[in-house]
Amino acid sequence: MILLWISLAAVAASALAAVFVWFNNRCIKVTRYKVEIPDAPKIKIVHLSDLHGKAFGRGNSVLIAKVKAEAPDFIAFTGDIIHLYTPKNREVALAAAGALKEISPLLYVAGNHEMRNKGYRFLRKDLKEAGAEVLDDSTVCVSGITVVGLNGASLRNDKINVITPDASPKILLAHEPQFFEKYARAGYDLVLCGHAHGGQWRIPFTGVGLYAPGQGKFPKYTSGVHTCGKTKMIISRGLGNSEFPLRLFNRPEIVVIEIN
Repeated sequence: MILLWISLAAVAASALAAVFVWFNNRCIKVTRYKVEIPDAPKIKIVHLSDLHGKAFGRGNSVLIAKVKAEAPDFIAFTGDIIHLYTPKNREVALAAAGALKEISPLLYVAGNHEMRNKGYRFLRKDLKEAGAEVLDDSTVCVSGITVVGLNGASLRNDKINVITPDASPKILLAHEPQFFEKYARAGYDLVLCGHAHGGQWRIPFTGVGLYAPGQGKFPKYTSGVHTCGKTKMIISRGLGNSEFPLRLFNRPEIVVIEIN
């Protein structure tokens, strides 16, 4: 009888652990921020990042429904919509881009997984055909705000200041958050980033992540709002997973930003 109870307890513990892991990796959290930018129009932005070809429901229906419910003025996608080592996710990513652009304008910058992909120029073409505005070191004006996009290669080659416009207000979309001080020196009002995946595993009740690429252990920039001078940076914890397959205490995230 004791062995039976031990076995049942082990089964129950395994089931609870499985549900906990599923919840942490499949249930999307919506995080909201309000940002004051002088002379900016009142707009709403949905910020997405690091899908890595993951599907939330058939055809990403869960993700699309949550974004649509927010009725954003535009959607900012800050890179890694595909996963470099899983070629089949390309179709999932392109389908998601096509569905998102039906909601509102989709502004997109490439992350490290796109830039390491030898076929990026073809992916870029496909994303454009799906309806995304691909900002590869370029600028667009949308909803009365100047939006600049830096691709992953420019971050590494220190081209951050090359395309900084004189216009104000201005928002920067850039995949990696660890260059925040450089973004701030370039004079942006708001910077949107991803890449860190929230630190992958987060220590409960602390907001501390364990690891992020480009930052190492216990990284500084994994989520939330950071301020340097007049510049604010908001980091998305992302939606999918990279080489590290699991999130813990770190649900997939949609970021909603209201600019007053």
